[in-house]
Amino acid sequence: MAPGKRTRDDFEEEGEDGTTNPFGVGQTLAGLNDRSMPAHAQEKEESDNDGRNGESGWQTVNRKSKKQKKEKAGNYPSIAHSAQARLQSFVKIGDLQNLVLYLLADGTAPQWVSVRHHAEVRKAVVLMVPGLEADMFDGKITLEEARKLDSDGGNGTTVLSNSADVQNGVGVQTNGSSEAHVSQSNKQRIHISPDDYYPVRLVAPKLPDPLKPFADMFPHIWPVKAPGDDKFSRLHSPLYAMLTSPLTKSKEEKKRKGPQPPLEGRDWQNKPVFETDAEKENEMERRRKAHQFSQDGWVDTKVDKFEDGETPASEIQQGSITAGRDIIAMDCEMCKTSADLFELTRVSLVGWDGDIVLDKLVKPENPITDYLTPYSGITKAMLEPVTTTLADIQAQLLTLLTPKTILIGHSLNADLTALKMTHPFVIDTAFLYPHPRGPPLKSSLKWLSQKYLTREIQKGHGSQGHDSVEDARACLDLVKQKCEKGKLWGTSEASGESIFRRLGRASKRRDHDEGRTGAVVDWGEPKRGIGSNAAVAIGCTNDEEVVAGVKRAVVGDPDGALVPGGGVDFVWARLRELEDLRGWWTHAHNKPSTSSDSAVTPATSATAASTSISTPAVPSTILNPLVSEPSPTALAAAVARTTAHIHSIFQALPPCTAFIVYSGTGDPREMARLQAQQQQFQREYRTRKWDDCTVHWTDTEAQALRRACARAREGVGFVVVK
Repeated sequence: MAPGKRTRDDFEEEGEDGTTNPFGVGQTLAGLNDRSMPAHAQEKEESDNDGRNGESGWQTVNRKSKKQKKEKAGNYPSIAHSAQARLQSFVKIGDLQNLVLYLLADGTAPQWVSVRHHAEVRKAVVLMVPGLEADMFDGKITLEEARKLDSDGGNGTTVLSNSADVQNGVGVQTNGSSEAHVSQSNKQRIHISPDDYYPVRLVAPKLPDPLKPFADMFPHIWPVKAPGDDKFSRLHSPLYAMLTSPLTKSKEEKKRKGPQPPLEGRDWQNKPVFETDAEKENEMERRRKAHQFSQDGWVDTKVDKFEDGETPASEIQQGSITAGRDIIAMDCEMCKTSADLFELTRVSLVGWDGDIVLDKLVKPENPITDYLTPYSGITKAMLEPVTTTLADIQAQLLTLLTPKTILIGHSLNADLTALKMTHPFVIDTAFLYPHPRGPPLKSSLKWLSQKYLTREIQKGHGSQGHDSVEDARACLDLVKQKCEKGKLWGTSEASGESIFRRLGRASKRRDHDEGRTGAVVDWGEPKRGIGSNAAVAIGCTNDEEVVAGVKRAVVGDPDGALVPGGGVDFVWARLRELEDLRGWWTHAHNKPSTSSDSAVTPATSATAASTSISTPAVPSTILNPLVSEPSPTALAAAVARTTAHIHSIFQALPPCTAFIVYSGTGDPREMARLQAQQQQFQREYRTRKWDDCTVHWTDTEAQALRRACARAREGVGFVVVK
């Protein structure tokens, strides 16, 4: 009787000697071709022959009933790798997020993992641990002193295994030198086989000592791919890939076909800022303290009351987007007249059709100390013949800006301050297209034009300066696109929403309308960014506080001071000490006193290059391509501490709690170095010849960046239900 096809569980099955059975398809074919079998296969054949009766070769077979009795199983939840799974791609961070939504909300059932009795899962804890790599588990990154093997006669070699070798139970012999580890870790895979998509079983005796507790908590280590763009060699945020979920559609929306009307914002209202007398008085007091009255040179447009801007319906042309209002886009350029004072040097106004309404240079009142030419484009020669003053510009603007005029710009507060003018009807593209991490951060106009208009503006930034007319037209086109696409266009809610909002709409029980609650525990001030939609946000300064915060969020406060009794349903936290030790936390000046969003994606300080064109500053990371790694002893100690933190959280979790640990990314340092080199070359090549550039960018560097980005996207993950 022919044996059945083996499953992956049979493939990973442990032998009596603690080794993995390596008898695979390739070795089977080799054995058939040369009639030679490995020693373990011959032993297995001999043991099978022992069960045969007599010398005639007859074998006794015990037939099993086709209908096997089902074992009685409880309803305790579990998450495990299925032996029948057929994975076609890497598991992504979005798949981990969907698993959380499936367990706690309205997500779809995952296809990459087997989940039993998901309705019985009570809580979910997701822990992000940057700095954790698969190379630590298979021995490529040394976490302990080299062990001498008895079988090799004590020649000082160490048996290390890569992820594929762990599956096949095959060891790779290397020497204990650091060069061997660096060359192995930097080796680029040419071919990715389907086996790379599957998880690897964790076996405690095979793991380094600092990582052995992982085998007590998790059955497998999963390869998890970070979000990114292979075409442009970019790595996207693994944090927002977990905490931003795609928008769900109602049954009615799914039935609709064809173009849909723009969606209305949930909290959007068009109303005046100051409604009550108290609010108006407070604003007047603020202006008085800021010296923003007529005696200080400020002017107000001639708008007596808010209703003056309303246009009668009879005057509105049918189908008009502007609804009878005059639209003017404005941008200004400034110079420095003292250490902290900026004055107007150029003002440009563009109409709704894109034509120039006003474009004039302005002579500052005070002596100029810095023309800011690399950014404003204004030079001393340009302003020498100018006689137009700020008062002249204010007089012209008072005739152009009527109660029916809407002023458009980017960060208009800076332009209006330079003009010393107020106008009640404004549209600021910095608010129309908010920063993904929320206020007080703002997206630059250059980035918004690249993303939404596919237009390159401010090409002379840092060298020849900006063109205020070009910037004003970019603002105008961004507003037009917003009118066409709808109010949600350009916001984080256009394609996704916070996972905490989605969990808030999910009921804990079918007979209850109470939504699920969430918490964020992170370094810095998570409430200001990623935790703004969470019910609880706990800021920390070290990993010990993160561990204590997770336990507090899961269990709850006895008095319900911050965390309600019984804890929250979903907790996201991040351990960062390992990331800091390995140099993955690149924004060193933002540690940990600032917002937790400071190091969402790998970057480099080279983006803030010197404004001097003659002697540009070259970052040391470009000149020195060697990436320093802490000593094996220091790294092993940090990994042991991080593992102890993870194990401590695991021990404190209540039963029926899903526990997910993911690294987010692989090693991003080489990618960040090459990206900084590319940016430095692009800045220099705008104003220099090839031979005069301090750094160069060729196809060799481009291919190296592509490989480094692919490596940076190789993360790991662990999933279990306690």
